[in-house]
Amino acid sequence: MNIVKIENNTLYFGGVMNSGSIPEFQLAISKLLKTEKPVMVDIAGIESIDSAGVAYLEIVQESIENRSGLVMLNGASAKVASVIDAYSSRKLEIPKLPRKESFFESLGGAIYKAKDSMAISLVLAADIYYWSFVGLFNRSGQRKGTFVQQGVALGVQALPIVALLSFIIGFILALQSAVQLRNFGANIFIADLLAVTMVREMGPILTAIIVAGRSGSAIASEVATMSVTEEIDALKMMAINPIRYVIVPKFHAITLVMPILVAFSILVGEIGGGIIALGYLDLSLNSFISRTVEIITLKDLLISLGKSTFFAWVIVVIGSYFGFQVKGGAEGVGKATTSSVVASIFAVIVFDAMFSLLYL
Repeated sequence: MNIVKIENNTLYFGGVMNSGSIPEFQLAISKLLKTEKPVMVDIAGIESIDSAGVAYLEIVQESIENRSGLVMLNGASAKVASVIDAYSSRKLEIPKLPRKESFFESLGGAIYKAKDSMAISLVLAADIYYWSFVGLFNRSGQRKGTFVQQGVALGVQALPIVALLSFIIGFILALQSAVQLRNFGANIFIADLLAVTMVREMGPILTAIIVAGRSGSAIASEVATMSVTEEIDALKMMAINPIRYVIVPKFHAITLVMPILVAFSILVGEIGGGIIALGYLDLSLNSFISRTVEIITLKDLLISLGKSTFFAWVIVVIGSYFGFQVKGGAEGVGKATTSSVVASIFAVIVFDAMFSLLYL
């Protein structure tokens, strides 16, 4: 029989305290604690107890402590005491919450993290450039046919989206400019504006952004997946350099196809703008082409192709960096891919601004 009573400021329990008897104890305790404020709990009468009983006993102790400000537990037999020690949570230390970092601590941590990331990326870039140069003369450590395969994946398959966006950009650029030029009778200058803009700026940066979003993400996700599935470690165990095996073919392929993509983008953009020049401004095809050829210099072409090659290298290095630094499983691969695209586009825009300042 279960017993619950209060005498001399002491709460006495007796019987069996388990998951089945807790409702009975709870009903009796709620009535007693309405009028009494015990400061001691005596469980000498408890014959047996389980984990649910230990949890309920702790609830009773906390309730009495909140009402009386003091509670003591005594009288437990060796058997009951051993069960209480095994399941009690009152003796567990509550971990202290970490101190919140101040603004300057967070700023310093971010600076140190950025410094470490910069150092790792520079080392990786040096490795990629070195092994890419070596790979021009010695193709050992690379799969046969990977250069052509990567050229198709990074270049040929990107032609449709590059053509579509370049045509639309050239069309819109010419359309917006034509409205103003027509008001001043300067129709012929649409060829100048379109040629310089597409060759020096829009062609390289538009193509680089498309390649960063399409091919840069593919590079990052492929390397990240290989890192997560331990294929990179397997290559190292077989004495195969992962950079020569995975990255160098991509580096060679994108170095070749990027200038071609940019030239294709410029050509398609000129076609899109030419439609407006011929249809809206009533220019002749011969005047549009001759003016375009006259305004474009060899320096403009070299700057455009040089920027495009540099952008290609930046995209490969950033994609490889985030791929090699991935942590976690599938979620980590997704985060690495997203981060590589954002970082690549940001880097392309920043470097394009720097080129524009240097070569104006």
